Amino acid sequence: MDEQLVITALGDDRPGIVDELSNALFKHKLNIEDSRMSVLGGEFAVLLLVGGPEQAIDDFIADVAGLEESLNMKIMVKLTRSAAKHSTMVTYTVKVVAMDNPGIVHNLASFFSSRQINIVDLNTERYAAAHTATPMFAVNMNISVPAEIPLNQLREEFINMCDELNLDASMSSLDSGGGLTND
Repeated sequence: MDEQLVITALGDDRPGIVDELSNALFKHKLNIEDSRMSVLGGEFAVLLLVGGPEQAIDDFIADVAGLEESLNMKIMVKLTRSAAKHSTMVTYTVKVVAMDNPGIVHNLASFFSSRQINIVDLNTERYAAAHTATPMFAVNMNISVPAEIPLNQLREEFINMCDELNLDASMSSLDSGGGLTND
């Protein structure tokens, strides 16, 4: 049975970095099952879920120090297991846009965690607004909502919080495609 390993890697951004890292995984007979890669500042950040035979994973872990040197990256690894699927969870996507200010992600994370709602994916971006060049901040996340949480109540509380913080937001089910907004 295949094992799974989470790998995080960080290094100076440069052409060929994905090629070199994926080649190292290929040589160890590991399969990339899921990944996130992004340039942040001048750094290239990688988050990978790889799978393969236990011996291949063990060999890769043993080679991490050498790979760090040859790839000029900091690499951290952690064994993991497949996530259990909860049939009582419903996945929603949340989108928020606002003028940039500290605390937006914290306020969103606090809102959801206080309701035992798990954030399963989160991406943010800072950009200049068209015409005014006002610093803007966008958050896109997927959340896993327990089925027993009343959606109408969640929607109302979420909209109220977003209105108080002057956030334009929407929440929609990934299954239905329908949206809940705070227009």
